[in-house]
Amino acid sequence: MILGLDIGRQYVKAVVLDKTKGGHKLVNHGLRLVPEPNQTFDPEKLSQPHLVIAVRELMKEMKINPKRVKHLVTSLNGSHVSVKEITTMDMPEEELLSSMTFEARKHIPMDGSDAVIDYQIFGSNPKEVDKIDVALVACTKKTSNAHVDLLKEIGFKPGIIDVDPIAVMNSYSYVNDLPEDGAVILLDIGAISSALTVWGRKDMFFTRDLPIGIHDFVKDLAGKMDTDYVSSEDNLLKDGVNSFTKNEPDKADSGIGIAERTVFDNFVEDIRRSLRYYAKTTNQSFFTHLYLTGGGSATEGLAELIQGKLNLEVSVFNPMKSLEGYNENSVVNPAQYSVAVGLALRGGGFDA
Repeated sequence: MILGLDIGRQYVKAVVLDKTKGGHKLVNHGLRLVPEPNQTFDPEKLSQPHLVIAVRELMKEMKINPKRVKHLVTSLNGSHVSVKEITTMDMPEEELLSSMTFEARKHIPMDGSDAVIDYQIFGSNPKEVDKIDVALVACTKKTSNAHVDLLKEIGFKPGIIDVDPIAVMNSYSYVNDLPEDGAVILLDIGAISSALTVWGRKDMFFTRDLPIGIHDFVKDLAGKMDTDYVSSEDNLLKDGVNSFTKNEPDKADSGIGIAERTVFDNFVEDIRRSLRYYAKTTNQSFFTHLYLTGGGSATEGLAELIQGKLNLEVSVFNPMKSLEGYNENSVVNPAQYSVAVGLALRGGGFDA
């Protein structure tokens, strides 16, 4: 049993996989709201005790005893870590870690004495012989220690600690092959921020945190419609982007039109700026598809809105469809489990 545990700011999500001869089997899944239901979500008021309670309650619902979990994979989100792809000489694994520590000092703006370094090998560099592409990951010791302390307080023995963008990428790679030409975009929409990741078979891995999430969608809706937070959250869940214009039928016919007057305009502009930066730094601007993941991907009409604004093919990603035992009727919004699935896959030995 491999447990992938995604501890978010608003929801805690877990996926249990078993490794099989043909791949991986979905054994169990679940999620738990961190704040109490029907209460205003305030990320500033959330603390470690809230997360501990939420994870313990979720484990109880899933009939999992944290003390008995032998294979646990968790993650840190993009705002707490630095992730950068580098190309380096192919070398034995024991030499690679010391090399990555040296490379981190050059590539990541962090005090080397205070940094925790990790890496994931992407594979051979398609352009240079005897070289490999590696994702270099770093966070502060304070961030790493706080995460480990949280897991111990819940009752877990800490295992592999990954990062959200790479976990989402692993989920994608298990379902789809990377395109031969161009790059795919993965947009993981969380509670208070979103992670945009770009990756291609021949193109550089890139990830950036965007400071807009579901919380901002709800706050903007509450302000524009003069409703309380909980009612706005319900309206967004029910009507999606058209909740901003449901009292204006003429404007509700096209969800794309409302972006000019809402938080979605800023969201799309953040995406556009990030893609322009990627194109400028890599000389690669061919993007084959944009996939939405995370809890915010369920926002009705959002995929169509982004597609219309960016002129890109956009769809919601399902990380579970290639797992044995998956039944689409038993999982609500599988896209919100993208991080948890990717974590469990890594625990089962699968890397992108």
